[in-house]
Amino acid sequence: MAHLDPVALGVFIALFLFVTVLGFFASRWRRGDLSQLSEWGLGGRRFGSVVTWFLLGGDLYTAYTFVAVPALMFGAGAVGFFAVPYAAVGYVFMFLACPRMWSVARAKGYVTGADFVRGRFGSRSLALAVALTGIVATMPYIALQLVGMEVVLAGLGIHGEWPLVIAFVILAAYTYASGLRAPAMIAVVKDLLIYATVIAAVIIIPAELGGFGKIFAAVAPGKVTLPTDAFVNPGAFSYATLALGSAMALFLYPHAATGVMSSSSRHAVKRNAVALPAYSIVLGLVALLGTMALAAGVKAMPQYADGFARFGNNYAVPALFLQMFPGWFVGLAFAAIAIGALVPAAIMSIACANLFTRNIYREFFKPDCTPAHESQVAKIVSLFVKAGALVFVLEGQATTAVELQLLGGIWIIQTLPSVFLGLYTRWLHPRALLIGWMAGILAGTAMAAASGFKASVYVLHLGAFDLPCYAALSSLILNLAVSVALSAVLNAMPGTRSDATLAEDYAA
Repeated sequence: MAHLDPVALGVFIALFLFVTVLGFFASRWRRGDLSQLSEWGLGGRRFGSVVTWFLLGGDLYTAYTFVAVPALMFGAGAVGFFAVPYAAVGYVFMFLACPRMWSVARAKGYVTGADFVRGRFGSRSLALAVALTGIVATMPYIALQLVGMEVVLAGLGIHGEWPLVIAFVILAAYTYASGLRAPAMIAVVKDLLIYATVIAAVIIIPAELGGFGKIFAAVAPGKVTLPTDAFVNPGAFSYATLALGSAMALFLYPHAATGVMSSSSRHAVKRNAVALPAYSIVLGLVALLGTMALAAGVKAMPQYADGFARFGNNYAVPALFLQMFPGWFVGLAFAAIAIGALVPAAIMSIACANLFTRNIYREFFKPDCTPAHESQVAKIVSLFVKAGALVFVLEGQATTAVELQLLGGIWIIQTLPSVFLGLYTRWLHPRALLIGWMAGILAGTAMAAASGFKASVYVLHLGAFDLPCYAALSSLILNLAVSVALSAVLNAMPGTRSDATLAEDYAA
C-alpha cells in the first residue's frame, strides 16, 4: 500500500483547509439575501464573464473527469479521446440555447430548466418529468466525485471512510452557509491548480520518458488511433455518436443550467460559449496522461499488486504522479483533483435542491410557501443529496454509480425536446412531449439493459449494416419522432394551451 508522504500530505491538507475557509467566506462575497432561492441557489445572478468561466469550468471538468478520462485512454486506447470532441461540440449547443435560456429565466424569475418548461408549455406533469429526470441523472454524478476523491486519498496513503466523511461534512457546511457563491469562489482556485498541474505534467513527464515519440511507440498500435471507415469499422460510428450525444446532453444537466442562469448577462453566457473550449485543450492533455501512464509502466508498480487493484484503471493518473514527481507536487496535484470533486459536487447538490424545491415541493405540496421557506427547504435538501451520495459510495457501490451515470446521460437527453426545442418553438404539444419523453426513457434504458448496464452503446441493425450507436442518441430520435407525430395530431384537435412567456423574453 502507498505510504504516507508527510510533504505531500502537508501540501494537500494546507490547500484543502484554504478552500474550506474560502467556502465559508464566500457568503460575504457579493453579499445578498441568502433567504432568497435566487441568491442562495444562483448567486443572485451576478456572476460576470470571468467568474462564470471558472464556475462552468469547475462544474463541467470534475475530479472524476481528471481520473476517468485518462483511465479510459489507459485501458481502451484512443476511444477515450471522445471526451475532447464532445466537450468542444457541446459549446455549440451552449451558444445556440443557453443565451435564450438565460434571457427568459431572468425575465420570468426562473431558477431551473423545469421552471421554464412549466411556464412555456403550461404543464405540471411535463415539468415534473424534467425535474425528476434532472435529479436522478445528477445523483450518480455526485457519487462519482467521491470516487475520484477516494482514489487520490488512497494515493496519499489515507484509507478508510473517515476522510470522505470529513470532506463532505465540510462541503455540506459551507454549501449550506454560502450557496452557489462557495463553489464559484473555490472554482477559481481549483482551475488554477488544475492548469498548473496539467501544464507541468505534459512538459516534465514526456521529457522524463524520452519524448512523445517514445510514449506513443510504447503503446499498442490499435490503441493509438481509431478506424476511419464507420461502415467497415463500426467502432468509429460508436465513437462519433457517443461524442455527439454527449455534447447534446451536456448543458441539459441541472448543474450546467445552474451555472448558466447564475451569469450576470446574456453576453456573459455568449462569451463563455466562445471561451470555454479552452478547457477542451486541457482535457486533451489530461487524456494523454493515460497514454503516458502506459508508457511509464505504472501497472508494474507494487501498489497494483498490493491493494490498489480495486480502483482498476482509475488509479493510472495517481500512480503516474507518484512515480514521476516529488512529494510537494504530488500533494498539489492530488489537492487539485480533490478540490475538483468538491466544486461540482456542491453545484450539483444545489441544482438538485433547486429542482426539488421549485418543481416538486412548491408545485405539488406547498404552493403558498414563502421565499424564505423555499430557500430553507433547498438548503436542507442539498444536505440530503450529498449525504445520499456519500452513503452510496461508502456502501461500496462505486461500480453501480458508474452504471447509473451512464444511464443518466441516456435519461437527461430525453429532456432536449422540452427544454432546448422549447426555447425556439411551442409547436410541440406538452402531452406529446411527455409521451415522447417516456418512450425515450424506456427505449434508452432497454438498450443499456441489453449490455447488463455495462455499456451505453447499442447495436442498430440497418439492412446489411450493424452499427453500434450511443443509446442516448438512438432513443432521442425515437423520442423526437413520437413527439412530432403526436403533436401534429393533438394540435389539430380543439383546445387551449397556455404560455407564460413572450417573444421578447427570449431576446437580448
